[in-house]
Amino acid sequence: MKHAIVIGASSGLGFEVARILLDDGWHIGVAARRSELLLGLRQMCPDRVETETIDVTDEGAVARLESLIERVGGMQLFFYASGIGRQNIGLEQDTELSTVATNALGFTRMVGAAYRYMADNGGGHIAVISSIAGTKGLGVAPSYSATKAFQNAYIQALDQQACMRGLSITFTDLRPGFVATALLGDDCRYPMLMRPEDVAYSMVKAIKSRKRVAVIDCRWRVLTALWRCIPDWFWRRMRVR
Repeated sequence: MKHAIVIGASSGLGFEVARILLDDGWHIGVAARRSELLLGLRQMCPDRVETETIDVTDEGAVARLESLIERVGGMQLFFYASGIGRQNIGLEQDTELSTVATNALGFTRMVGAAYRYMADNGGGHIAVISSIAGTKGLGVAPSYSATKAFQNAYIQALDQQACMRGLSITFTDLRPGFVATALLGDDCRYPMLMRPEDVAYSMVKAIKSRKRVAVIDCRWRVLTALWRCIPDWFWRRMRVR
């Protein structure tokens, strides 16, 4: 049986991806800060779902992850969906620091633990949800866009390191545009808003295809390609919201 760990599975894209993996016959371990929200997944397939309470900002998170992997029986796929983000035009300090703590430090803690496990146990597949926000520095959400750029570079670096070490570890960096999840709140005015069910399906498809980077969807692929061509002197004058 295939074994997967999903971090951030209590809602949104993490929940949807976990549900798809269950439908595909995987034995999964699901984790989130609020484990009571994982009970819905466990009720779907009690014999193929293990749950764990994990706060990625907690130093004890790695030990909890290792316990979850042991209860699942291994880990061929590590799917990371945990993250936070808010617009912060006033650069409120707590918002910036909490975003860095989750999206940079927590990300590094958990992805690093998954990498070390796979390095010691014959390899596997690490897939993470970053964002198109890592393409350019966004003035309305400084720490969010910066930490997403960090995630993009970190996965690229680990991919290179795995190749250098001869490790059989595959990496997929999933970069969605705006998705109608709790991360965006109740504001439906975002452009090109996507349904989480559709995005999760595209993400699982990208993982199965072993894509290195997957921007979701085609509209956002075009937009981010255009973003990369905008010179810095012009970008700083744009009112991107």
